[in-house]
Amino acid sequence: MSGENEVMSVTGRFKETVLYIVLDAVIVNLSLLTALTLWYGGSIPGGGYITFNTDVWHWYFCAAPFVSLVNLIVYALFGVYRKIWKYADIEELIKIFISQVIISALIIIFDAVYISRLGFIEMSHRMIAVFLVVNTVLFVFSRSGVRFIKRMFISLENRFVKKAGIKRVMIIGAGYGGYNAVRSIIQSAKGYENRMAVIIVDDDMAKNNTTIHGVRVTNDIDNVPVLAEEYKIDEIIIAVPSADNIQLKRIMENCTKTNCSLKLVPPMSDVSEGGSFNRVLQEVKITDLLFRDEIKINVDDVSGSLKGKTVLVTGGGGSIGSELCRQIAKFIPKKLIIFDIYENNAYELYSELKDKYGSDIDIAVIIGSVCDKAIVKNVFEVYRPQVIFHAAAHKHVPLMEFVPKEAVKNNVFGTLNIAQAADRFSVERFVLLSTDKAVNPANVMGATKRITEMIIQQIALRSKTKFMAVRFGNVLGSNGSVIQIFKKQIAEGGPLRVTHKDITRFFMTIPEAARLVLQAGGMGSSGSIYVLDMGEQVKINDLAVNLIKLSGYKPYEDIDIVYTGLRPGEKLCEELITEEEKKRIEKTKYKEILAVKPGEIDSEKFMGLLKKLYRSCGDDSDTVAVIREIVPNFKTIVSGAGKETVY
Repeated sequence: MSGENEVMSVTGRFKETVLYIVLDAVIVNLSLLTALTLWYGGSIPGGGYITFNTDVWHWYFCAAPFVSLVNLIVYALFGVYRKIWKYADIEELIKIFISQVIISALIIIFDAVYISRLGFIEMSHRMIAVFLVVNTVLFVFSRSGVRFIKRMFISLENRFVKKAGIKRVMIIGAGYGGYNAVRSIIQSAKGYENRMAVIIVDDDMAKNNTTIHGVRVTNDIDNVPVLAEEYKIDEIIIAVPSADNIQLKRIMENCTKTNCSLKLVPPMSDVSEGGSFNRVLQEVKITDLLFRDEIKINVDDVSGSLKGKTVLVTGGGGSIGSELCRQIAKFIPKKLIIFDIYENNAYELYSELKDKYGSDIDIAVIIGSVCDKAIVKNVFEVYRPQVIFHAAAHKHVPLMEFVPKEAVKNNVFGTLNIAQAADRFSVERFVLLSTDKAVNPANVMGATKRITEMIIQQIALRSKTKFMAVRFGNVLGSNGSVIQIFKKQIAEGGPLRVTHKDITRFFMTIPEAARLVLQAGGMGSSGSIYVLDMGEQVKINDLAVNLIKLSGYKPYEDIDIVYTGLRPGEKLCEELITEEEKKRIEKTKYKEILAVKPGEIDSEKFMGLLKKLYRSCGDDSDTVAVIREIVPNFKTIVSGAGKETVY
């Protein structure tokens, strides 16, 4: 079948070439007649009106066969019939002009050597110059004129006509990426179907009011919201694959002010060497809207703390725990222990890592709870872990408000159990995964995580093990995260439920969270809490609006957003560091990571309160009361109808 297609393709090209040869023969003769008519049929410099006499016709009939043949030979030598003219550029136009000059020069030589000896009229060289201009214009029009007229109508249509089922597209970037995007739309290439390129926006003033394939280029990215409304844009394609983070931030901020869906030409880093530039559009990831560079890790720091070591990850089957295991596996530890209470998650991760690394990594899976002292003791006795990442915890804020004692059992005493075992078995490093909700906590979950921070800081005072905590914000894409919930609601047709229009949160990606934890484990000083600088807080409402756009819908039209009121224990804004902790901040060698040095802890009083908290776990009200004793700045929030009441 492919052979038949190839034959058909060759036949098609042959027929097209023959048609162009015939067309060029007609054009060159028409150009010659036009030049003769203009020169000998009207006014000429220094003379009056001259009749187009028989000598002129005799000259033409003598010259026509030669001109037609020379025209064909010169065009063939210059590869005119091998060129696909819809992709012609300035170099091709230069070649055409040179070929026309050569043809004109050969006509002059032929006239001087042959025709002039026959006694016909003396041919004016300036008439040949007229022929050169006319032939060049007609040739270019024969190849590009139809497309030019078509594009002119396309440009007018783009401005005023909206076709049903066709997305009106604005393209950001008038460089090579924008050029390819427009061309792909015109050709309805894979991934670009059912679209109409309407307007191109670029910051380069030199490109203002130019066109690409008939589509107008205009200036200033800041005008995107106004232009989107003026041109009735449905979709914006960001075709600036070489843009850095600062440029992309400005582009995205303006694009997200519109009601358009967004698509992205993949960055240059996604194209392998020698690969085609014509890449299929991809959805703009919600992580692109963080407007900051993702945190990277120092391989040397991490490698030294993991390679050849026995590493234990509690909660290893969870969103962050599993990503930690994937990242750790890259450094080829001596043994990786996945400790989780849920067997399905742990087994899936085990299978994934075994498929990827085979026998290069020794992996053990332990199913059990960190609250079970017998299981924890057995794990430490059998495997003797050297590095521990403690990710096991109950994390859902509203649920923990209803069962405080369960939050305390798992988060507080599960951590205490693991931390004491780490101290007893002389583990090298212990890294606790904490949260920004531990700062001035307004809910039980946050308060229990603050207690876990205090636990590792208290044990660090007397232990040879290096204990540290890593505090970060909401993790995009983790189980039960807002993005997952919003995506499910969009799939169901909406509405998206946002608790409050002004609620904000710090966000980071799962890989960022894992990298930060690994980095802290590699460089940490005992007792410190490490905090990622995550930039400005993001409004959840903006996140909802942008996710709707990224899914190809219009907010409040295709998918609605409703406001349900703050949930129990939910704050409008989170914090990363308390006012008291700000006095103890130290910079690290990584500008994205801050260290909070440990404060003073009355160990005896603290351990006494932990015992009291343990005894209170039979009654939720008693449990909350003891939590307040341990964490004085824990203020419960009762929420409703979008209002906060603190007591």
